[in-house]
Amino acid sequence: MSHAEDHEGTRRDFLYYATAGAGAVATGAAVWPLVNQMNPSADVQALSSIRVDVSGVEVGTQISVKFLGKPVFIRRRTEEEISDARAVELSALIDQSAENPNKPGADASDENRSLDESGEWLVMMGVCTHLGCVPLGDGAGDFHGWFCPCHGSHYDTSGRIRKGPAPENLHIPVAEFVDENTIKLG
Repeated sequence: MSHAEDHEGTRRDFLYYATAGAGAVATGAAVWPLVNQMNPSADVQALSSIRVDVSGVEVGTQISVKFLGKPVFIRRRTEEEISDARAVELSALIDQSAENPNKPGADASDENRSLDESGEWLVMMGVCTHLGCVPLGDGAGDFHGWFCPCHGSHYDTSGRIRKGPAPENLHIPVAEFVDENTIKLG
C-alpha cells in the first residue's frame, strides 16, 4: 500500500466522523425543543411546594388544604388521640407500611406517621385509598379517626386503615416544619 492510499483512508475516515458528528448535533438541536416542551410549566412548578400557616389550628381540630389538586388533612391531635394511636399493635393493622416519604422504610407505627416528635401534628393526603373519595374526619368511624362513607372504610386517629375495603393507610406527603407556625408541603 502506498503512502498516498494510506493518506486517502484517513481523510475518508475524518469525513465520516465529521459528517456523523454534524448529524448528531443537528438531530439534538431539532429534538431538544420537543423534549423541553414536556417539562412542567412555571405555574405547575410553583405549586409543587406550598407553605401552610398552622398558627390558628387548635388542639383537637384539623384544616384541609389543597396540594397538587388533592386535599391534605393537617390535624393537631389531642393527647387522647395520640395515646389511642400509639396503643395499637402493628399486627392488628391491615397495612403495616408507613407510606411516609419523610421516613423511608419505616413501619406504620404512629411515631413514624406523625410530623413531629410529640405526635401532635399529623399531615396526610385526604384521599381514601380504596377509590379516591374524601373521608370525613373529626372522630368519624369506628376508630374515631376518619370514615369514608362511600364504601365504608374506617381509619384510626393515625390515618391507618382498620376496617373496610381500603387496602392502604392514608398516604403521608413530603412535609416539614419550617418554623413553629408553618408547615411546608412538597
